[in-house]
Amino acid sequence: MKVLALLLSLSLLVISHEFGHFLFARLFKTRVRRFYLFFNWKFSILKAKKFGGKWHFLFFNGKTPDSWDEKNLAPEDQDNTLWGIGWIPLGGYCDIAGMIDETKGKDEMESEPQQWEYRMKKPWQRLCIISGGVLVNFISALLIYTCIFAHWGKDELPLRNAALGYDYHELLLAEGFQNGDIIYAIDGKEMTDIVKTQHALLLDNPKIVTVLRQSTLSDTVVYGDAEAGEPVNMAINTRDTQMLVDIALSYNLLEKIDPRDTNLLFTIRAPFVVKDFAPGSRAKRAGLQAGDSVVGVNDKRITSFSDVSPELANHKSEDVVLWFYRDGTLDSAVVNVDDAGKIGVYLMDPLKVFNSIHNDYNFFQAIPVGISYGWNQLVTYARSLKILFTPDGYKGLGGFGTLGGLFPEHWDWYSFWNITAFLAVILAFMNIIPIPGLDGGHILFTLWEMITRRKPSEKFLEIAQTIGMVLLFGLLILANGNDILKLFK
Repeated sequence: MKVLALLLSLSLLVISHEFGHFLFARLFKTRVRRFYLFFNWKFSILKAKKFGGKWHFLFFNGKTPDSWDEKNLAPEDQDNTLWGIGWIPLGGYCDIAGMIDETKGKDEMESEPQQWEYRMKKPWQRLCIISGGVLVNFISALLIYTCIFAHWGKDELPLRNAALGYDYHELLLAEGFQNGDIIYAIDGKEMTDIVKTQHALLLDNPKIVTVLRQSTLSDTVVYGDAEAGEPVNMAINTRDTQMLVDIALSYNLLEKIDPRDTNLLFTIRAPFVVKDFAPGSRAKRAGLQAGDSVVGVNDKRITSFSDVSPELANHKSEDVVLWFYRDGTLDSAVVNVDDAGKIGVYLMDPLKVFNSIHNDYNFFQAIPVGISYGWNQLVTYARSLKILFTPDGYKGLGGFGTLGGLFPEHWDWYSFWNITAFLAVILAFMNIIPIPGLDGGHILFTLWEMITRRKPSEKFLEIAQTIGMVLLFGLLILANGNDILKLFK
């Protein structure tokens, strides 16, 4: 089921991405020779083309008949695209006439340029054509999120329902906050909404913050009502609001964002509740099950992921005793931690653990919610890529096995569309990276031409395309190789 869900999701994403190129190409009267889902080395599962007023089909065919070649067709049929499905499910392509890409090189550009070719279009038109895939992918993600919220609604967590409290930015820790605190009021005004609380801390220059300190709670309180403790008042030093804003902005790797959109001052202390297991999970081999709530490591009582994770990292390649609750009963298991400090589990969303509230939207109400959520997903993913530039960052790369692991074992439409939307965000961002072979490489060269008024030579574009494809295939081999190593380990 995971494989089928992944193939269907990737097929939708590839078709929408390539359709973005196709749409703008046809808008500017540029000929699209072939449009393929998957790659067709040696043969295609299906080929289809319309000419002579009829659709013609070929199944499991290698060489296309000469009678299908545009040179042999009537003038009114020469613009018609050959549609196909290949057999290698690693992507797809839109073969645009007069463009050097993975489907052709400089040798195919030696004929006299024609007005219906990509290379004869104005730079701004070529920029639209090559950016179309990224644009459609991101718009698709926003549309899917909008439809998800319109159909299923959205769960939100009231501020005080996160019973394990929050982890705070070092700036707030220096002011007297402690990880685990729950903000109760700011300058006497009771706070209930997480976003509005962050806005008040950033923009209102608060003087007194009242918090519910976790140490005032009973040890028996795990996911219950967090209002059981006594409030603690803290005086906050008067400061320039811009200082807080600048610190929040410094965490964004893409661009400076509106401080009202940031959630970097504090984050939910998520409980370590097992949702699912990674391939070859050591925790699963040790007997843990989905739904288990980890509350201790060896002799330490720990309930939040932000505390459990570093504790496991302190015991790399060692056996540890994990204490957990299962159906209300405390139990334990000996788990071997791998050399990266991981045990191979996926965590349950805190919204599914704590007492969240459900909001329903109609389609038009869901549009701004979907746009905001999709944008935040893009920013969060972009920030997370900094991990790849750490010494062991390459170990975090995953291929199709990792992507397939995101889907549940049983079919669930909510999970399918939610994951598909997130993959659309990833595909849009990865394709905008300025690497030859990706759309971002073509965008870079087109922008260079628009700025300098000098068009890169076709020989240069061919060499750059080759280098880019070698790099991309190397990354593909590394990512999927990591998946295979994890499976065997």
